[in-house]
Amino acid sequence: MNMETNAINVALRADEARLNITWNGQNGDLADPVPYGASDAQLREWAAEAIATGSVAGIRAERANVTGFVVDRFPATDKTPYHRIFLRPETPFG
Repeated sequence: MNMETNAINVALRADEARLNITWNGQNGDLADPVPYGASDAQLREWAAEAIATGSVAGIRAERANVTGFVVDRFPATDKTPYHRIFLRPETPFG
């Protein structure tokens, strides 16, 4: 396990997830964990705010409308021992 993955594991509680966002051909993780049980609407709101403020590494700051974006949830596994949530456009590689 590399140090980055290990740091994520330590930082996340059992009820938290790492939120990955694809926006305008760019991709990055939200810096802070989110509740795994958060609603899709909450996740979209947090993502739009994070993109607008430039707080997602790998995504340039700009206004973002993620209203129709898909939310995919993946529970922790032996291989990836923390929950993951992906917010992406309906079409791949948005």
